[in-house]
Amino acid sequence: MRDDIPELQNKIYRGDTQAFKELYDYCCAPLLQLALAIVHNREMAEEIVADVFIAVWRKKKDLHQVSNLKWYLYAATRNIALNYLRKYAHKKTLHLDEAYSLEYEINPEAQLISNEMMRHINMAISELPPQCRLIFKLVKEDGLKYREVAVLLNVSIKTVENQVGIALKKLTKMKSFLITPLPGGQ
Repeated sequence: MRDDIPELQNKIYRGDTQAFKELYDYCCAPLLQLALAIVHNREMAEEIVADVFIAVWRKKKDLHQVSNLKWYLYAATRNIALNYLRKYAHKKTLHLDEAYSLEYEINPEAQLISNEMMRHINMAISELPPQCRLIFKLVKEDGLKYREVAVLLNVSIKTVENQVGIALKKLTKMKSFLITPLPGGQ
């Protein structure tokens, strides 16, 4: 997780396009996953994320008023996605391949784990219910606090705690399965 977001924010405030590109590259995938979880349409989710970044660039002179840019981006994505749902609700179609296309991305530390183990872990995460998978990703990968996720997804903090607990239990079962020795001592 990057810790130089405030530095990027200051550079963007001053009009630095390279800093804006770095912010986009860092935040685009998680914001796209959030938008996709809300609108269930890939093209619409991509448009939402583009709208968020266009708004950030257009209002870059107001960035000094934002205390947590990452949280701001998540909230803006959620709000724009909900606006899209209201605006296009009558045209909404659900494609199953899009509804379940959230993926768990591997962070650098996790790359030390064998490919086989990562395949099993990713399979376990992909088998989580969509809301559970999204909450787990927002908390564990993106580093959001339970309270922030609860506000972002309009659920209770207890729901976030329960969903993370469900995900961790499933992954713990997967871990014990992976480290159990094979019959014959192999």
